[in-house]
Amino acid sequence: MADRIFAAITLLVVMAYGWAAFMIIKAPFQYDPLGPESWPRILSVVAGLCCLWLIFKPTVNEFDITRHVFMRVAIMTGLLLGYAYLFEHAGFIISTALYCCASAKLLGGTIKQSVMFGLATSIIGYLVSVKLLALNVPAGIFKGLI
Repeated sequence: MADRIFAAITLLVVMAYGWAAFMIIKAPFQYDPLGPESWPRILSVVAGLCCLWLIFKPTVNEFDITRHVFMRVAIMTGLLLGYAYLFEHAGFIISTALYCCASAKLLGGTIKQSVMFGLATSIIGYLVSVKLLALNVPAGIFKGLI
């Protein structure tokens, strides 16, 4: 039952996002097929379908959310909000390193594993995004170095 409640709440958020994607986002030009208009629309439709599937699927295993699991979900939500804030202010590399490090630690990694994962993910992700995919991601304090 908890999965259906979560899916219903998420569906409300997805519906608001979908409304914004279809009604508000209007780009003067689109330089790539998955530009500022298409990507949010595709994401909202797919996310909505996934939420509907979770709401209406037959329940195979009953489970309850324990306090420990609820706290981990709340912490992960806070981490995502922090990542969204830091992304523009601190840049891709720092925000991604901090988010991945904290997420890995939350999921059971050691400090060393978490730091290595955060650094590797942020640096490789930045290089793939900028060099291979030619995306504009914020460099943050590394703007002059990279």
